[in-house]
Amino acid sequence: MRLEALASDTGAVPRIHAGMDGGTLVSLLAANAAAHPQEVAMREREHGIWKEFTWRQYLDAALGFAAGLEAMGFRAGEGLLVIGDNRPRLYFGMIGAGMLRGLPTPVFSDLPPEEIRFFAASSKARFALAEDQEQVDKLLELRTETGLPEIIIYDDPRGLRGYKQPGLVSWDDLIAQGAARLAAEPGLRDDLIGRARPDDAAVLLHSSGTTGKPKGIVLQHRRALAAVRNAAKADYFQTRDELMAYLPVAWVGDFVFTVAGGIALRFCVNIPERQDTVLANLREVAPMVYFASPRSWDGMLTHVQVGMAESSPLKRRLFDYFMPLAIAMERDRLEGRAPTLGRRILRCIGEWLVYAPLRDHLGLARARRPYTAGEAIGEDTFLFFRALGLDLKQFYGQTENAALTAAQASGKVKLHTVGQPLPGVEIRIAEDGEILIRADSVFDGYLNDEASTAAAMAGGWLHTGDAGYLEEDGDLVVLGRVSEVVHTAAGERYIPTYIENRLKFSAYVKDAAVIGAARPHLAAMICIDMAAVGHWAEENGVTYTSYADLSQQPAVVELIAGVVRHVNSLLPPGLAIRRFVNLPKEFDPDDGEVTRTRKLRRNVIDERYAPVIEALYGSGESVEFETRITYETGATGVLKRQLALRSVA
Repeated sequence: MRLEALASDTGAVPRIHAGMDGGTLVSLLAANAAAHPQEVAMREREHGIWKEFTWRQYLDAALGFAAGLEAMGFRAGEGLLVIGDNRPRLYFGMIGAGMLRGLPTPVFSDLPPEEIRFFAASSKARFALAEDQEQVDKLLELRTETGLPEIIIYDDPRGLRGYKQPGLVSWDDLIAQGAARLAAEPGLRDDLIGRARPDDAAVLLHSSGTTGKPKGIVLQHRRALAAVRNAAKADYFQTRDELMAYLPVAWVGDFVFTVAGGIALRFCVNIPERQDTVLANLREVAPMVYFASPRSWDGMLTHVQVGMAESSPLKRRLFDYFMPLAIAMERDRLEGRAPTLGRRILRCIGEWLVYAPLRDHLGLARARRPYTAGEAIGEDTFLFFRALGLDLKQFYGQTENAALTAAQASGKVKLHTVGQPLPGVEIRIAEDGEILIRADSVFDGYLNDEASTAAAMAGGWLHTGDAGYLEEDGDLVVLGRVSEVVHTAAGERYIPTYIENRLKFSAYVKDAAVIGAARPHLAAMICIDMAAVGHWAEENGVTYTSYADLSQQPAVVELIAGVVRHVNSLLPPGLAIRRFVNLPKEFDPDDGEVTRTRKLRRNVIDERYAPVIEALYGSGESVEFETRITYETGATGVLKRQLALRSVA
């Protein structure tokens, strides 16, 4: 059953919060609590029931946390390490730390203790806010090794009642202490609400660290609010939008959408019960705003395809007839060709029989603002969801610019661009092709790193590190990282990311690494998508026992060869991929091969897969490869496999 909408959305010009200019997230939260005390600000699905938090409760929780935290010795400029999945109390705690002019520092929930150490040290985090026992255990192990964090506040007490280590404090106990202090000190409430300034830190995030240690990125209140304001002016957000918060709390997209946008435009934020129930909870919520990475949209498309393959014959026939029709019509529309009357009539029939029921099944029946960003989205995926009746649009940004730089506008969507600069954002292209940005949402610099700050902000423009160009109509095309521009031995210039994204447009490819710098031709290492390829194998009678076994099945190797041939048809002959190999495991952040946002760490991959890379440029048909793997428990093992090397004409 779908939750009822909280407010109508007429599509009118958004009512931008009067306090957004010159205010802070704290002052805007207080304004919401004063003007709309009983309005629902956040919902959390807990044990099958949606638990609601009003704006007044949101503010009271943040105030209680701030008052209790300060009583325990937290001071301005200190870090609060935040670790866990999306939970209301983690968001409340981040705002509470901001009230004290601290540095809320969210980190990815799947980080092992040795990786958390860097973030704790960079933010000087004597204090941490953890979701549950799993995260507390990591922090206690970290404290044993480094002495930090000294105080660990935990949300979920399950499994922790027998813990006797010093410095462990439950959320409820801290809030009770803070509430007592607020009651005893009449002026404290107003002091906490007014203490933070627009130039104070709202959050400390970190770069992905593809080539080294991550850099600390402080986003001030005024920077985050400027990004929200710019997006609202472009109709990317509306007041009282409803959204699902499931993205990692350490990612800038979650902070800008869930926290900054949520407070500034009074969103109703819905939090799923668990990460593996997102799709089921999404149908109950049916949000107006749905932001997902291309990988998530790909996963949703695979979910649809697998579901249709297992449905009744009638449903399959309807889907197989009406979806290609809608995709063809959407392609024509994007290319400026008007549909015939007959096709328009069939589209209306398909809306009733296929498109509307499918949107409802996915939880996207009310999704007026579905977005994607982070990397290029596959053309097939993009066209599918637009053909389904969703106004899916791409935007472009980076953490240093609070995520929002350029965006596609309704009615002006192109398959190969990310749209035009948002209001308040200037973009120009440097002589070497780098994209430069100037806006009120651009950060002030990296934490304790003057050299990197000077390089990033040279000339008063943010140097994004991305290569691209502006089309005549002002649309921005993003090609890849400037630092990744390389040449083959024949002098052919290319950006590996661009070709890798084209490979990943296939549902059968999860990751890819393209090699070719100073080489005679390009080659690729492919990580298959287990779900999509596994389903294909079942449908085609291919038996397998594991990921490694499936990847080396001759039929699967030929399947991926078809993907490579298709990508080659889109590339200049000098940039065709001549050889490839299916790897026996996925690139894994725990093995250091990709970042937590799944960006390739090329130096690690080049070193770890050196024997495979050399074999790709030999004449052999296989290579024996041995690599270390890390299990979910943290234990390590060795995977040894004979890998097939495949040439592509």
